[in-house]
Amino acid sequence: MKTKGNTSTKVNIVTLGCSKNLVDSENILTQLRGNDIAVTHEAQNDEANVVIVNTCGFIENAKQESIDTILQYADAKEQGLIDKLYVTGCLSQRYKDDLEKEITTVDAFFGTRDLPLLLKKFKADYKHELVGERLTTTPRHYAYMKIAEGCDRPCSFCAIPIMRGKHVSHPMEELVKSAQTMAKNGTKELILIAQDLTYYGLDLYKKRNLAELMARLADVEGIEWIRLQYAYPAGFPLDILDAIKQYPNVCNYLDMPLQHGSSNVLKLMRRGITREKTEQLIDTIRQKVPEIALRTTLIAGHPGETEADFEEMYTFVEKSRFDRLGIFTYSHEDNTHSFTMKDDVPEEVKEDRAGQVMALQQEISAELNQQKVGKTLKVMIDRKEGGYFIGRTESDSPEVDNEVLISAENTYLPVGEFAPIKIINATEFDLYGELVQ
Repeated sequence: MKTKGNTSTKVNIVTLGCSKNLVDSENILTQLRGNDIAVTHEAQNDEANVVIVNTCGFIENAKQESIDTILQYADAKEQGLIDKLYVTGCLSQRYKDDLEKEITTVDAFFGTRDLPLLLKKFKADYKHELVGERLTTTPRHYAYMKIAEGCDRPCSFCAIPIMRGKHVSHPMEELVKSAQTMAKNGTKELILIAQDLTYYGLDLYKKRNLAELMARLADVEGIEWIRLQYAYPAGFPLDILDAIKQYPNVCNYLDMPLQHGSSNVLKLMRRGITREKTEQLIDTIRQKVPEIALRTTLIAGHPGETEADFEEMYTFVEKSRFDRLGIFTYSHEDNTHSFTMKDDVPEEVKEDRAGQVMALQQEISAELNQQKVGKTLKVMIDRKEGGYFIGRTESDSPEVDNEVLISAENTYLPVGEFAPIKIINATEFDLYGELVQ
């Protein structure tokens, strides 16, 4: 970080939270560079004299991490190590008034859709011609593509609509142009993200239009994998499954957060679906796309969750045998509908229930992984770490899913390329393989 008095502006962007936040930071990066301002993302050196913290405000742990990070840089500013500190993102959107009162060292707070206002602090203009030209911070071979902002769903526990507003789809032409640009720059895998992918197009095209978008993106030369994350189960458009089957570069993969396996709790959560209808949807998905890898997330300890409800969720997981699963403990978020209910499940009970589900999933994952031993799979090589090249199959998204480890002792694998890998061993959450010559 530069000391005060240096007139040159060098910006460092620090991103907290999910991949959707990362895309927002990449948009800030793109706009600042497009205005000839020196900017880095999560630089480890001390060159920056301006810091932008892009915060997460989703659940209590994420909020605390965001506050701690803001305070860290506020302290750096007070020591004269940086000149300016700006805060943006979900926490800033949700608690701007409180934050301005509590952390006065911050020069300005911005909401999730305030990019033009943030740019004005740098005497920079929002350049519409840069839409579709986004610079990425992920490894060159994969990128996240946010196809919509906000959410119209009424989930009782979720503060996302408070922080992100109503659902707004990005125009298809804009997304295709962005995909073409990224492909020319070496991107091979597009990971489609939104608060709810299945709502895509309802506002712009008056119909659920994700399948058509998938078709358009599948035609982009150079894109070899297209992955779907965050699909909502209620009102699930089945033509998505036809697109997965039809286009070889659309991964046999679906991330569909289900949140619970008890009809009673799903009703309390305002999810618009029952356990029975969820099971029917899972059956339909697997019948139409037998090779599909299903990922889900669940919540333990929502207000009103009884021991019987938890047992129902446990049985649901046992029966469904998801390929990938994560579970969170319920966080009592103000201004949500669930906040009007008593947070009546003790924290230790929430933790215990989440632990039981993850122990069950560990067994399921171990069994499913053992079935892959002896098979040769197409693997994207993400990086070299220690004595291994580390990659992923089409059943795995970066950061959250299984990895494939290939010994680097007698093998060289180019990062960002695909390789045929024979699986020779498997653990609960990782596969070990060797290159098929």
